[in-house]
Amino acid sequence: MTKIVQPLTAEVTIVTSFQDADPMGVIYHGNYFRYFEEARHALMAKIGYSYREMQASGYVWPIIDTRVKYVKPLPFNHAIRVTATLTEWENRLRVDYVIFDLDNGQRLTKAHTMQVAVHIDGGDMCYVSPTVFTDKVEAYHAGKTE
Repeated sequence: MTKIVQPLTAEVTIVTSFQDADPMGVIYHGNYFRYFEEARHALMAKIGYSYREMQASGYVWPIIDTRVKYVKPLPFNHAIRVTATLTEWENRLRVDYVIFDLDNGQRLTKAHTMQVAVHIDGGDMCYVSPTVFTDKVEAYHAGKTE
């Protein structure tokens, strides 16, 4: 494994929407996954492995596990910062997330998702992440960005 020079992290800023809230004005818990997705998309773009590039490489990466810790409720029309950090990549893809209040920096939510590579042809799950992905991660960690 390459020595990590720079951790693979991305962040996005989002203003929560009225349509994402429940009748009490709090963001419905299922909508948090859309926010995580935005941050994960930015994370994968940093290494040039977007969803189209995943597909072109012959793999899909379904989510197999997730965990969310709702620390404080999110109101609608509220600015948040969502960070995504790749913490595992050799056998599965684990991304850790934190949602912060953009104004005061307070942590509001933390979570993670796990994904595995699946061959598009045949649908076989990979027990080791494909080199097309791990090579990109290793290059990024070594400071060799594209």
